[in-house]
Amino acid sequence: MDLDQLTALRTPEGSAALAAAARVAGGDPLAAAAALRSAGIPGGLAAAALTQAELRRRAAGKFGAVAAGMFLTRPGLEQATRRAVADRRAARLRAAGVTTLADLGCGLGADALAAARAGIRVYAVEADPVTAAMAAANAEAAGLADLVTVECGDATTFDVSRVDGAFCDPARRRAGTGRRIFDPNAYSPPWDFVVGLAERVPRTVVKVAPGLDHALIPAGAEAEWVSVDGDLVEAALWCGPLADVPRRATVLREKEGPPVNASGRGRAPSYHLTGTGAVDAAVGPVRPFLYDPDPAVVRAHLVAELAADLDATLADPSIAYLYADAARLTPYARCLEVTDVLPFSLKRLRALLRERRVGRVEILKRGSALEPEKLRRDLRLAGEAAASLVLTRVAGAPTVLICRPVPAAA
Repeated sequence: MDLDQLTALRTPEGSAALAAAARVAGGDPLAAAAALRSAGIPGGLAAAALTQAELRRRAAGKFGAVAAGMFLTRPGLEQATRRAVADRRAARLRAAGVTTLADLGCGLGADALAAARAGIRVYAVEADPVTAAMAAANAEAAGLADLVTVECGDATTFDVSRVDGAFCDPARRRAGTGRRIFDPNAYSPPWDFVVGLAERVPRTVVKVAPGLDHALIPAGAEAEWVSVDGDLVEAALWCGPLADVPRRATVLREKEGPPVNASGRGRAPSYHLTGTGAVDAAVGPVRPFLYDPDPAVVRAHLVAELAADLDATLADPSIAYLYADAARLTPYARCLEVTDVLPFSLKRLRALLRERRVGRVEILKRGSALEPEKLRRDLRLAGEAAASLVLTRVAGAPTVLICRPVPAAA
């Protein structure tokens, strides 16, 4: 996508091409292209429209109904914040008194649009000209152009004295290759700028990679990890007066709630576990029920806080599986009933599963070097029964737990 193609897609002819592409997207790409050409749509415009239609189709799961009118790039879509996460961040900023926000490195504008929907005036900055133009077009398509101003430029030179809040999502992929950047100093803007931003704008939020080293968390900042339906999607640093607690795990359950519509109603339920992130859970024996904590809880180092809530213990100090005497419903972990505890032995495990006629297994693992799919093949399963296998360590020893899921109503 270049600026000329984007301009063409925003003409009446481009709108017609996008509508035609939406009707054939998702099927055979060659047939779709032929259909647009037979409708008299020029080849270049047809190709651009089909690309947008396919990206919009993929984006529906992340952005909801508004995806149908957005302009997207593949890298931008991959890196953009999910609608549910962006809306909750914007609501928290608005509740903290932020009325004007600098979105530094706005990408396609997902967070800027969320802030505008919350009633915040947004000044968005994006270094890439095409991406900046798309962000402006997305604000216009959403009816939010009066609240979102997008400029193409260097985020580090933006005059932050114009705003009372700042949001920064530094680019963590290399331009042109899309490869991930693991050194924060190679981010764009660089990490030193990102960390120093909070000194100039106390109400600052920084979106970071979920694998962020805890040692990089600025003193006094709240570090939040967010998961959606069990998938860890991002982390964020809340600085200055925005910081409420040292660590937070936010668990969103989109599958539990109605779809998010264009107005933002019908939001997914959210749950928040907080703590210091500096406490170790007690260690004890394997007990009748195993809890597999949500990845946001694990990355936030809040396993000990969850253990205290569940009256649970670890069976190995380095493995984030919790064990308890009772099954309790919690949004922060999945619960399994432990039926067997075996020192790992392929021969013994295969014989036991064959005896019980287990033909289907899910395999979970922490602290094990075994490859689940290779183990599945080696087990040579046959039968009608199902089981959950947990590959782990207990007091340092390789162990396999045979389990069965606990019903949600337990």
